Amino acid sequence: MGIETLAWLAILMVVLPLAFLVWGFVAVDRNEMVLIQRNLNRAAPTPGAEAPGGQSDFAALARRLTSGTYAAKLDRLLARAGRPAAWPLERVLVMKPLLGIAGAIIGLLLLFGNPSGTTLLLGAFLTVFGYFLPDLLAYNIGIKRQEAIQRELPNILDQLLISVEAGLGLEGAMSRVAMNGTGPLAEEMSRTLQEMQVGRSRRDAYLAMAERSSADDLRSFVRAIVQAEKYGIGVARVLRSQAAQMRVKRRQRAEEQAMKLPVKILFPLLLFIFPALFIVILGPAVINIVKSGVFGG
Repeated sequence: MGIETLAWLAILMVVLPLAFLVWGFVAVDRNEMVLIQRNLNRAAPTPGAEAPGGQSDFAALARRLTSGTYAAKLDRLLARAGRPAAWPLERVLVMKPLLGIAGAIIGLLLLFGNPSGTTLLLGAFLTVFGYFLPDLLAYNIGIKRQEAIQRELPNILDQLLISVEAGLGLEGAMSRVAMNGTGPLAEEMSRTLQEMQVGRSRRDAYLAMAERSSADDLRSFVRAIVQAEKYGIGVARVLRSQAAQMRVKRRQRAEEQAMKLPVKILFPLLLFIFPALFIVILGPAVINIVKSGVFGG
């Protein structure tokens, strides 16, 4: 592959995404965007609202270039990550193509400095990596958040059980936990209560909380609460059963992690501890053998 071919490929890596973005921006029906923005401002005027030709246009362009299925998947990732305030869906959709173009430009600069097939592959990797970087970050945050929810659930259930047995209703107990807690599960319960306050039914609010989480224990708890409400079973009885079950699962997970510990420590032991131990034990013997000339004749 010649240098000229690599140069043309590098130019195409940058020109094609830019041309696609420009075409999408030109293809947006600006009269329709202005009309929508005017109606929104008329319905709910807010000070400092963005102009029709500003960030809202670019966000609409990013939404137009992204398929609905992919946007819904990205929205689920952000929901499981707790919807960080600095990461609204519109902003993520805008940043993804910008990061992809930035990766393509870096790859182009590297290719001009060292034209080769490896550099071309590196530029393509940087472009793809830049585009999917927000997805990876959201997925990583979501995984850590769901693990924290799973760890907090047994203690939260105990608090709910104590509050309910003291005379509070389930929503009152959840409100108490949300007020006193600081973890992601307390945030989820606070959001569930807010959804109930704006008119969403209890069943739908509980199911939405389960949908926002990938923790099986939380989903099991929500299903139990929904079934109890449907068939008229006492909430305290359900909470007592769920709390006991979650404590057993927590103990089983701790035992499982303890059983995995010898396997996890085996490789560091073989790579770092045993060689140093052999040097300390066998080193003096080897030095004495070499000095005595046993192998030297």
